[in-house]
Amino acid sequence: MVETPEVVETPEAVETPEVVAGTTVDHLTATYQAHYRSLLGLAALLLDDTASCEDVVQEAFIRVHSARNRVRDREKTLAYLRQTVVNLSRSALRRRILGLKLLSKPMPDMASAEEGAYDQLERDDLIKAMRGLQRRQREVLVLRYFADMTEAQVAETLGISLGSVKAYGSRGIAALRVAMEAAQS
Repeated sequence: MVETPEVVETPEAVETPEVVAGTTVDHLTATYQAHYRSLLGLAALLLDDTASCEDVVQEAFIRVHSARNRVRDREKTLAYLRQTVVNLSRSALRRRILGLKLLSKPMPDMASAEEGAYDQLERDDLIKAMRGLQRRQREVLVLRYFADMTEAQVAETLGISLGSVKAYGSRGIAALRVAMEAAQS
């Protein structure tokens, strides 16, 4: 029987994935998992809401992962992650501040939401009252006041006399006034 010598592997003989420069994916992932809460806490000191903090920390991992070959010293992986979290938090704050600056400021004489609701109710009442008018009265009022036509233009458009336009308009306004007062009471 021939004895085969046992092969003893020396550290030089063990095959390890060579990393010329940078950190491995496994090391980066392990560092991220081990320090996730502290990175989240760092982002929370800089930002105000949890969702933004989580987004920043995840984005930091993605960016360091894609640039992992530039990390010369594996021991500095955590430092790269922290610095990326700080930079991304600053960027998020800058975007928020810029967004607030670009928002249009309400005019001081703008109606409140309550006034807007009342205006909408009045508009609905007016439309309902307009539907209750005679056809000619409605046509005259719409052309005269909503289309901003003169009485002569309304008469020409509808093919009626100027006197008829005045009469239909006058009766239509009176009917609208009665209908609107009834709606408000």
